[in-house]
Amino acid sequence: MGVVRLDYVWLDGYQPTANIRTKAQAIDADSFTGELDSCPVWGFDGSSTRQAEGHDSDCVLQPVRMYDNPLREDSHIVLCEVLAADETVHPTNTRALLDDDTEEFWFGFEQEYVLMTTDDRPLGFPQGGYPEPQGPYYCAVGSHNVAGREIIDEHWDVCLAAGVGITGINAEVMLGQWEFQCFGKGARRACDDLVVARYLLQLIAERHGVVVNLDPRPLPGDWNGSGMHSNFSYDYLRDIGGKEYIEKLCEGFAPYHMDHLAVYGAGNERRLDGAHETASMEDFSFGPSDRGASIRIPIYTIKHDWKGYLEDRRPASDGDPYLIADRIIKTVRIAHAQAIEGNN
Repeated sequence: MGVVRLDYVWLDGYQPTANIRTKAQAIDADSFTGELDSCPVWGFDGSSTRQAEGHDSDCVLQPVRMYDNPLREDSHIVLCEVLAADETVHPTNTRALLDDDTEEFWFGFEQEYVLMTTDDRPLGFPQGGYPEPQGPYYCAVGSHNVAGREIIDEHWDVCLAAGVGITGINAEVMLGQWEFQCFGKGARRACDDLVVARYLLQLIAERHGVVVNLDPRPLPGDWNGSGMHSNFSYDYLRDIGGKEYIEKLCEGFAPYHMDHLAVYGAGNERRLDGAHETASMEDFSFGPSDRGASIRIPIYTIKHDWKGYLEDRRPASDGDPYLIADRIIKTVRIAHAQAIEGNN
């Protein structure tokens, strides 16, 4: 009798930044159909993940999406929402903010991160010192300009094999810093894929004895921080758009600038300094092809008759994708109504 290994994955209750947690179980292969509904509801000790008290510590893992696990045979990754013991939505369950009404929203997350040694030194940095100033490292090749490519390529292959919507990778501005892009049609799908992509990256880095650092400013000084630029689109923006509409839409984001920053990741104030390809924390701005703006209007959108997508450059590398997507969708709905009314 064969067994199938199911690796359950969820976000814990740590604040201000949740961690990815995982536990595995074996089930009888004869009872596994390959569909999500054959993954049993499970549980865990919430008192160990800051999601419950010790005297009442049971939390429920509700499977919501399943992926193949290319790292093992006869294995699957089961992404879960966390429920309370009475099966109501747990307060830390940010995925529950998104519902069927968010399916028209497409998101493309640009996840930056830094690979570090176990003594908190970016890969490629000399012991006790610094490399040459940043400049030659972005999208670079050569052992003098990049570090850790074997990890990045392995991550790419594993994500594709798992069915995660990874669309690109590149070396970033600081030595040891990398980025992958993850795209999904439907807010939940995009966010789920990002969480699983992060999970797989952590597992692969484990095997290499390397740490994945998601801090938005891992090094002080003249070094770029790490963000998670969030590209978004929806039916009207993709199909109709228009220069006047998009400009009014972006203007509609301004009153909610601080509401966005409140959920865009911890430590983001150290990254959004108005330099290093970021906007200032205090000011909201937008503009065509402007990587120093809060929201960039991509050249793709402009060249396609002002239809397509927008890029919110404010989210930090450690941001919760569900919170980011939820805040963008809330603001879009308000700003869209105002922009349409203004055009009438």
